Amino acid sequence: MAKYFTLSSILFVAALVVAGCSDQEKQQAAGGAGAARPPSPVSVVIMKKSVQPLTTILSGRAEAVQSADIRPQIGGVIKEVSFREGGFVKAGDLLYKIDDATYVASVEEAKAALEKAEASVPSAAANVQRYERLANTGATQKDYETAQATLLEAQASVAQARATLQTAKINLAFTEIRAPFDGVTSATNYSIGNLVTAGQADALMTLRKINPIYIKLNESSVNLLRLRAAIAAGNLKNNAGDVDKADIRLTMEDGTEYPSVGKIDMSEMAVSTTTGTVSIRTLFDNPQNLILPGMYVRATITVGEENGFAIPQRAGSRNAEGFLTAKFVNADNKVETRTFASSKLSGNNWLVTDNVKDGDKLIVDGFQWIGDGATVKPIPSEVDAKGLVIQQAPATEAPKS
Repeated sequence: MAKYFTLSSILFVAALVVAGCSDQEKQQAAGGAGAARPPSPVSVVIMKKSVQPLTTILSGRAEAVQSADIRPQIGGVIKEVSFREGGFVKAGDLLYKIDDATYVASVEEAKAALEKAEASVPSAAANVQRYERLANTGATQKDYETAQATLLEAQASVAQARATLQTAKINLAFTEIRAPFDGVTSATNYSIGNLVTAGQADALMTLRKINPIYIKLNESSVNLLRLRAAIAAGNLKNNAGDVDKADIRLTMEDGTEYPSVGKIDMSEMAVSTTTGTVSIRTLFDNPQNLILPGMYVRATITVGEENGFAIPQRAGSRNAEGFLTAKFVNADNKVETRTFASSKLSGNNWLVTDNVKDGDKLIVDGFQWIGDGATVKPIPSEVDAKGLVIQQAPATEAPKS
């Protein structure tokens, strides 16, 4: 059945539609007014000029202070392996024992030969004395000289036999292979029952001394010249005035800081023709054996001090020209980017001396999503030694009396 709408019904529906549209427009207007965003909060640190250390970071690898490939000095069959592979030994500790049966026999044989040689000396000496007494009773000079020669031969035989005995004793001692210094052992390449020879090419094992331990670094010859020139010009406040006496700290492979401070032990007096670097060998105490040969580390060398402003590395970036840039909050609480033509490394900071003054507010967190000219709300903060931002607690007002 067809449906019919009266004029009054149509007017009523139209009135409802108009009322709904009016309410929707009001809600949108109210929402638009509430969408005005407040200033973005950013963490800032207050800049203050102070004396900061100047540092340089180099990569390097650990090397043993002493390393020796242990080889036998006599031949024979290995009878005993007396060390724990990968363990620590003291100087003089037994490492290997070679079967000594034939060397013991050689010592006994040499002793007997020495005794025989010594037994011939008294009779030869007596003949010389007898011919001396008979010199005026018809004994010829030739007989006397022959007796003297016989005595000398007997004495020489004794010396030879004594040397042979000493050699036999040395060879017997070589059947015990002992550690030449304190160190850590490698895996053994030979086991019980293996035959070894004197002076063989293959080492039985390797012994390394790792306390103290060397850290070998490579520094650009250009940077090294710049540092030395700065110290000579008095730009760096270095007590000794010498880069070679600078303190060195290590960062381990897992990012932890090594507890001990090291010193430069030796610098090569030549520049590599292939890399343009100078080899620097540093020395660190390693009582807990935390550093092992071959381990990769990063060394931070303190080369002096300079008066300037410290910009945390997390707050800085580099522009297309390679200059350091950082964002600050100006007096109107608006963001502005500053560029620094000169910057130097100072631990986890960049040290600058221009385009900044005491009291300036450096943005250290929250700047990633804001641009220059944006209004922000600065929140006083500080950056700890690990580069983490810590917001300062707001100052509490004194109670009113």
